[in-house]
Amino acid sequence: MTDSNVALVTGGTRGIGLGIALQLADSGFSLAVNGVRAEADVESSLEALRSRGCDVIYCCGDVGQRDDRQEIIDNIRNHFGRLNVLVNNAGITSPGRKDILEADEDSFDRVFGINLKGPFFLTQLAANWMIRQKESDPKFSACVINVSSVSAQIVSTNRGDYCLTKTAIGMATRLWAVRLAEFDIPAYEVQPGIIQSDMTAGVTEKYDKLISEGLTLERRWGTPEDVGRAVAMLARGDLPYATGQVLNIDGGMMIRQM
Repeated sequence: MTDSNVALVTGGTRGIGLGIALQLADSGFSLAVNGVRAEADVESSLEALRSRGCDVIYCCGDVGQRDDRQEIIDNIRNHFGRLNVLVNNAGITSPGRKDILEADEDSFDRVFGINLKGPFFLTQLAANWMIRQKESDPKFSACVINVSSVSAQIVSTNRGDYCLTKTAIGMATRLWAVRLAEFDIPAYEVQPGIIQSDMTAGVTEKYDKLISEGLTLERRWGTPEDVGRAVAMLARGDLPYATGQVLNIDGGMMIRQM
């Protein structure tokens, strides 16, 4: 059991997820971080969190799988006895980045399972538990934060399945904002732009050029810390009266110019 607020960050051991987890640790949260790698392979990330004085557990599992989602929640309940914040961050890009004329159903199903079905039903599990916690303790605070992408709005024809899931995450955020409003549990969407991570490592040269040519108003790559600071702000409750809102952490990328 713990007296501090507890946050679950899916995909929280590297890239944007680790950036989020580190900022939450600095904000005083206890953490459950999820990933699919063996715990021994993520030990350096766990140690980085513990070095900040954070009580952290690792919940290995694929959010796209029903049993794994339940096990993640059960592990948090057994260790911490509470859950205040769910950060749905885990996701994969389109395998092979195939043109939509060549895309295959197996890859489509896998991307949808992890990027959309997983966070939807993990939110369902977490939200029902949060509601029960709220009913037993009126002072209990909670929120849901979905991490999407500018690919919710910008077309990439070689990542059609990925773009579709990120667009749908926006609707899922609004759905949960509406459904959980009566329980005073807000839901938010954080929409990162071009962020330096393992997911973008293979296209570094491409985006270096685009950024230098003005793709973003702030002419630099975004960092996991940039996204983490936005998520931590929401998790702490520093942006009240704003459920359902979208935060674009994209260096001004989505501002159109003539």
